Amino acid sequence: MSPTEPVLQVRNLSKSFGTNTVLRGIDLDVPRGKVVALIGPSGSGKTTILRSLNGLEMPDAGSVTVGARGTNGEGGPVDVESQLPSLTLDFETKVSPKEVAALRDRSAMVFQHYNLFPHMSVLQNVVEGPVRVQKRPRAEVVAEAEALLARVGLLEKRDAYPFELSGGQQQRVGIVRALALKPQLLLFDEPTSALDPELVDDVLAVIKELADDGWTMVIVTHELAFARQTADEVVFMDGGVVVERGPASQVLREPKEERTQQFVRRLLHEI
Repeated sequence: MSPTEPVLQVRNLSKSFGTNTVLRGIDLDVPRGKVVALIGPSGSGKTTILRSLNGLEMPDAGSVTVGARGTNGEGGPVDVESQLPSLTLDFETKVSPKEVAALRDRSAMVFQHYNLFPHMSVLQNVVEGPVRVQKRPRAEVVAEAEALLARVGLLEKRDAYPFELSGGQQQRVGIVRALALKPQLLLFDEPTSALDPELVDDVLAVIKELADDGWTMVIVTHELAFARQTADEVVFMDGGVVVERGPASQVLREPKEERTQQFVRRLLHEI
């Protein structure tokens, strides 16, 4: 896979909940080392796309392909092929639990509400997936986890429990937990929406640093200034379809579609 080939290809992704259609034939490409921000009003389908990329939601139709390249575990893609082959999930047919597990080997989600295990320490939360699910040696995983915690300024909290942390600290632990899985694709679902305003900047700074390091990311966000600074491409969704997509500077400064213009103006006015 060359640097310009997509790590992620989504084709004709469709999903309904009963009579409510939330995704209508979505196509999406994310090149290696690029950041795509999904923006749009509540209910537009952004989070459903993200959950589909991690096997938390099963679309009714379409396909998701994740390329064969791995990461070096230190923040960016490596230049050699991973042991993992390219993976395609075709939702026109029944997707097996093994295929879902393979997808989760390649993508990692950072949730809106942290989702840390309350009975586990910070370090235990981070090492649980790599040790139990990926069957990696515990000593190796602990060393990597401590290095990642140090990177986000939380090494001294390694033995603390989630209730002892601020919301911003919990979200940074959530980011470290995702990184510890060494995914090809990082997925962020409104990573700052549950935080007090004074805690937002610390979390956004960590994500911006990961983008600068070359991680491939898809981010659902309402932080337009952050998206403009961090994303390579912005995709505006409404009613389960892509209304407009393009470079962040174009979509967020001079959107072409009237619906995008309305949304951007309203959100910037609220800020």
